[in-house]
Amino acid sequence: MTAKILDGKAIAKQEQALIAKEVKARTQRGQRAPGLAVILVGLDHASQLYVQKKRHACEEIGFHSQAFDLPADISEKALLNKIEELNHSDLIDGILVQLPLPSHISTEKVIETIAPHKDVDGFHPYNLGKLAQNQPGLRPCTPVGIVTLLSHTDIKLQGASVCMVGASRIVGRPMALELLNQDATVTICHRYTRDLANQVKQADIVIVAAGSPMLIRGDWIKEGAVIIDVGINRLDSGKIVGDVDFEQAKLRASWITPVPGGVGPMTVASLLKNTLLAAKLHTG
Repeated sequence: MTAKILDGKAIAKQEQALIAKEVKARTQRGQRAPGLAVILVGLDHASQLYVQKKRHACEEIGFHSQAFDLPADISEKALLNKIEELNHSDLIDGILVQLPLPSHISTEKVIETIAPHKDVDGFHPYNLGKLAQNQPGLRPCTPVGIVTLLSHTDIKLQGASVCMVGASRIVGRPMALELLNQDATVTICHRYTRDLANQVKQADIVIVAAGSPMLIRGDWIKEGAVIIDVGINRLDSGKIVGDVDFEQAKLRASWITPVPGGVGPMTVASLLKNTLLAAKLHTG
């Protein structure tokens, strides 16, 4: 068996075309284009590249985009004041603060300062609480993107056994809630999990967001399983790899995401979908 590739770039392109079509219809009805504010604090290279991708995607689909590149030594109070200003802007539907932030700024305070109805990252406690109650509104982008990827496979989520490796609040925990809401059976694994290999071997779907290069071995994969690799790791050689041993895992899996080009583009597409949803809620 050789796995089929879940091409995140191609699927994200389809998603963005649908969003662009809806944005065009909105503007033709006399409604304004959705507005997204992207805040970048400091000069982290990886964050800069990721923010550039988001801004470019906004331009391509006709969003109104505002960029705020702030110095790394900005005070926490000044950043929170900027967010409050955007909370009250009628031109902005979504606010995104690129993480990670400098150590002198509380990530929790920043997330909680963003108005829940403009929280297009889906990290605000209100939005996570709605997701936990199976009343989702603005949802964390990477898990939503993964659900969209899974919808392009032939596997049914209802009743499926899922091994979620990684328990972060950005991916692992909200991912488990997304799958639970789809009636899957979810096991969350983390750094203290005993016998990780055995947990992986039993799963119909394996989602890995651990930040550890090639943590998941190919011979751990159940025949026919679907593999979603969220990890992006740069080796000393400069090669970028995921959290799964791709070359070996693809020999046993039915579907597998590449790294890069799998989950990343879907995260950006989900951010755009959230911004469009926020604009709809804003304008009624």
